Amino acid sequence: MPSSFSLPALVLTWLTGRSVARGLPAPVSDRGGYRVDTRTDAEAIRWVFPGISEGLIELGRTVRAPRHFVKSCVERERLRAALPGHWRIHDPGFFMMATGPFGKHYLVPGYGLETVRHGQVIEARITAADGSLAASGYAAELEDAMIYDRIVTAPVHQRLGLGTMIMTALHAAKRNAGAVDLLVATEAGRRLYTRLGWRLVAPYSSASTIED
Repeated sequence: MPSSFSLPALVLTWLTGRSVARGLPAPVSDRGGYRVDTRTDAEAIRWVFPGISEGLIELGRTVRAPRHFVKSCVERERLRAALPGHWRIHDPGFFMMATGPFGKHYLVPGYGLETVRHGQVIEARITAADGSLAASGYAAELEDAMIYDRIVTAPVHQRLGLGTMIMTALHAAKRNAGAVDLLVATEAGRRLYTRLGWRLVAPYSSASTIED
């Protein structure tokens, strides 16, 4: 990672951009990590920690309300060991970064691409010939970073390079060419982004409270 960025700084930058991209409250410092009061139907609050800390461990012991999430840039096994049994560990994620261009990529014939900017947020959409949404994605551009979010390709349109095209379109809309690119990927997404030149910064593990 660039020497000017520590892992905590990268995590805060990514989480700030994610909130911008989704219209959520900005993260605040809490217990050695960062808290976002999401208050959605799926998630009430999330905490994101650069690693395992006393604050994370204490939070795990005391928080039992449903729809509360803890995220940390450690392997799943380490997060599992830090939390009591009333927390469920989710599929692994990967905190990733890129600092260069993604190269040129072209749409499969029969698809259309549209890129729209709303302030700091850029949306890219690919539609099929019948007008249905085939793929989409968002990015939030901060002063020194671009955060990519919700890159999705409909199952029937997968393996056609549409996810790559979404990433390329978002990157092309970036105004500050020197800004670092950040995202959190699934296992499938990690394979795509690695091919585009992204590299792993840290594992990213998630847990949520189990409802009684």
